[in-house]
Amino acid sequence: MPGAKSSVFSRRLGQPLPVAVSSEGVWIVDAEGKRYLDASGGAVVVNLGHGRAEIARAVAEQLGKLSYAHPTMFTSPPVEDLATALSVHTPGDLNRFYFMTSGSEANETALKLARQIHQARGEHDRSVLISRWRSYHGLTMGALAAAGRPAFRVPFMPMLHDAVHIPPPYCLRCSYGLEHPSCGLRCALALDETIQNLGPKVVSAFLVEPVSGATLAAWPPPEGYLQLVREICSRHGVLLIFDEVMTGMGRTGDWFAGCRYGVTPDIMTLGKGLTGGYLALSAVAVTQEHYAAVEQGLGAFSHGGTYSHHPVGCAAGLAAVRILEQEKLVERAEAMGRFLGQQLREHLADSPFVGDVRGVGLLWGVELVADKKTLRPFARSEKVAERLWQHLFEQGVILYKAVGLAGVDGDALVVSPPFIINQEQITLVAAAIKEAISEVLG
Repeated sequence: MPGAKSSVFSRRLGQPLPVAVSSEGVWIVDAEGKRYLDASGGAVVVNLGHGRAEIARAVAEQLGKLSYAHPTMFTSPPVEDLATALSVHTPGDLNRFYFMTSGSEANETALKLARQIHQARGEHDRSVLISRWRSYHGLTMGALAAAGRPAFRVPFMPMLHDAVHIPPPYCLRCSYGLEHPSCGLRCALALDETIQNLGPKVVSAFLVEPVSGATLAAWPPPEGYLQLVREICSRHGVLLIFDEVMTGMGRTGDWFAGCRYGVTPDIMTLGKGLTGGYLALSAVAVTQEHYAAVEQGLGAFSHGGTYSHHPVGCAAGLAAVRILEQEKLVERAEAMGRFLGQQLREHLADSPFVGDVRGVGLLWGVELVADKKTLRPFARSEKVAERLWQHLFEQGVILYKAVGLAGVDGDALVVSPPFIINQEQITLVAAAIKEAISEVLG
């Protein structure tokens, strides 16, 4: 048990954590018997629900057959079968999959792959990465350099080989003081401007969350944004990378967020929902054209990992894909997402502290403000998101925190439950958020 004698270096320092001992459906139970409604799916991970016996069986069966085979020496049926299963749902010809473990690793892999695609084509000057402020791509050094969240970046700035960042398409707080659609998608045109200022022949890739995740609390792109970004990248020979670690595998009500907006990237990263949290697994999907360029131009991809292409992880991933297909959970995420959005807006519309409610599928954000009319955020020092989260957690409802939406200040809560959640449970969550805001903020 945790406590003063624990040898664990905890993710949360300074206070003991409750001990989770079991889970089923949308519920987690701690050692004291308290039940928590997991309305965030952990870190937006648990899309299938907790306690899936099908995945446990698939993992156990694979462990009994083949627990490990080094990916430079062997392939295996789960690896081959998962890649085939994913290719049915990925857009365009994104049909080659490189499996890793974490989302950070997937994004690191994607950045290295983009660089080597250009090298394979003889474009050796293309090394500059462009990404966006107020984004998140992981905490390994390459992914952290791409991320646009100052709190994570600042302690390690001297160590980063930094990316070039442009403003996000965050219409609620437009970096240019404009309004959509009269803005002409100025935030997308910033990509074209930045590429030209750097020199088109030196830019490797543009890495982007097609729907902004926790850092902007589930902010969908404005109409036409992703399409214009795709056109700009194609025109300049820049590879477009979609980070779908959070948004992929049905979270936005489509298999992948890019599909929802009709845009196919050159490279796409997956994680989180790829196994629904049952085992650590991520993936990088790349088009057949780019795969062939590396195979023919370089003969090898200079990258790897001891646990890449892991047969047991891929067995869990394949079981997760089959559950999504057989139970039509992606379609359910879309339907339940509409109901969730409706309930959040109905319960929170009158709150003077709710500046915005937005989302797609089962990924929704509730942004908190000190002044609803001006959208003035709370100062970060007030820790509004943390206080609301703690209150809800003590009441047995788990959400996800988002902070720094307005630069340093700003607070939001992310609601991203498992796809199996029902309407009664959704209504309970919306009512709990309303109660928490009233109780904590008065």
